[in-house]
Formats: sequence, C-alpha cells, structure tokens
Amino acid sequence: MKTVATLLRGDGIGPEVVDAAVRAIAATGAEIEWEPRDAGTAAIPRHGAPLPEETLESIRRTRLCLKGPLATPIGGGYASVNVALRREFDLYANVRPARTFAGLPGRYDRVDLVVVRENTQGEYSGIEHYIDPTRSAAEAISIITRYGCDRIVRFAFEYARANGRQRVTLVHKANILKMTSGLFLQVGREIAAGYPDIAFSDLIVDNTAMQLVRDPTRFDVIVTTNLFGDILSDLTAGLVGGLGLVPGANIGEGAAIFEAVHGTAPDIAGKGLANPTAVMLAGAMMLDRLGQRERALRLERAVRRAIEVGRDLTPDLGGRGTTASFTDRVVAELGAA
Repeated sequence: MKTVATLLRGDGIGPEVVDAAVRAIAATGAEIEWEPRDAGTAAIPRHGAPLPEETLESIRRTRLCLKGPLATPIGGGYASVNVALRREFDLYANVRPARTFAGLPGRYDRVDLVVVRENTQGEYSGIEHYIDPTRSAAEAISIITRYGCDRIVRFAFEYARANGRQRVTLVHKANILKMTSGLFLQVGREIAAGYPDIAFSDLIVDNTAMQLVRDPTRFDVIVTTNLFGDILSDLTAGLVGGLGLVPGANIGEGAAIFEAVHGTAPDIAGKGLANPTAVMLAGAMMLDRLGQRERALRLERAVRRAIEVGRDLTPDLGGRGTTASFTDRVVAELGAA
C-alpha cells in the first residue's frame, strides 16, 4: 500500500533539490504517492497567499510532508511560512542531526550529535508590539509553559533511548532568565530522574556554544528552547560542513514535516548547481518515521558514500558536479547496495 505525502517544492533552489530527493527516495523502493502543493513566494501569484488553504488541507489529510526551503521576507512582507506550519500542526519538536561526513575536510572528524529544539514557544511565540507611537521601541514576550517544557524534554529522552544515544544535555539561560529558562531547567531535571539509563547534564547556552566549538564529541543529544535551538542547530551544522548537509524534522502528535534547513539560494536557482544532500537526508528521516528504517539507512549511506567518493560533488562542496550528476551518483550507490 502506497503512503501518501504532501510535497512542497519551495522557492529558489527548492524545486531542484526536492525533485532530486524524490528521485533518490524512489530508488530505495519506497512507494510514496506525492501530493504537490504550493507554499512560500511561489504560491502568491496563484493563490494570493504564501500558505494556501489547499496546502494546509493536504497536510491535515496526509499528516506527512517533505518540503524544500521557503523564502521569508526580512523585516516586512508576510510572516514565516515555516513558523505558521509549526503552529498550525503543533509541530513542537524540531530534530536536527549533525554528523561528520567522510571525504569532506573539516576541523572535527567524530561529530555525531542531535539538537532537539522546542518548536512552538519561547521568543518565537509571535507576541511583539511597539511600545511608543513613534515606533522607536518594541517589546517581545517569551512564552514558556510547563506543558511545553515537559513534552519536548520527554521527546528528547525518548529519542535518545530509541536511537541508542547515551547522554542528554539540557541547554538554558536560567542564571539570567530565572522564570522562563528556570522553568525549563526545573522540568528537565524532574523528567531526567525518570530516565536513569540516560546520562543527564545541563549547561548554560553561551558555555554550550564554546564547548561545541572546543570539543563537539562531548555532546550526544542536546535539548533546548526555541531561540537557543535555532542558533545552536546552525552552529552544529557548521561543525560538519554547513546547512547544505543537514536535514531537519518538525514533529507533532498528528503530523510531521521533513525539510532542508538551508535557504533558497536565489543566486544559483535554476542553474543546476544546488546541493540536494540536506533534503535527501530529510527524506531518509521521513522513511524512518514511516517505519522503513532499512530503506532510510540505505538512503543515508548512499548519500554519504556519494560524498566520500567525491566525483560529483556540487560547487559548494568544492566539486564541479551538478544537482543531476550528484543525484545520479546517489542512485547508483543505492543500486550497488
């Protein structure tokens, strides 16, 4: 029986990398029926809005989505479609793995960690306003609830247990933000007591950033709040080669959206030079979510092997390959597996 999933090809290089990922997923033997829908800047000419109702309806029905990068105007324009999707489907857990790639030069050779980020609260709650008539000062409100803290910390521990991870580090700023970060830390400590098989520690966010740069191998699973997770997950991506190499998953009780976490790269859109690694690995995460772990592992191994071989690397990885030639290599590796 085929699985039905919503497909958001996205803006900029999105259609190129998403189409490459769809091809690679098909090469694993997975039977997925895709429902293409519009979102982001590309949706506005046809629907008059960046997040059409028919797109939301599709995700409500399929409860599963693979998406490319979506453009968000800076300062003005429409609100982030990514944030809107997380709120609409209560996708409270953002999961961002970062693992070293053989064949790529880097400062570290044994990075293997996962950032679990609370995805709906904190500074991204969207409650902000100007506090004077001249708009010379503004205020934002951070919302942290015990319920939100509880479910994201439990998610991190359950993820660690299910994936053979040994340690969970809770990252906070409770020394300064004593009520909001303090609540997150308090709930984290309470929940950790129920997982004696998983080592637990907590760390202040600024120290975490320094320790990640000094020795990322000390980390396994990091669980943190929305803003801190947004920043640290980009930092951890940098440890393994950049945003073009890391996938992301947004998971809730009723739906899951898997994505490339990089931007739309309009400067190379349509040139066939985009690196599809991130969205291919997001596809592997999606297959794992569907219970197709063997296919997920095969796809991840094929992507990693294509990078290790190094013959068809895209320009961002120092090669002269194209999106198509790199995808050909991944498909060939899948066939050889």
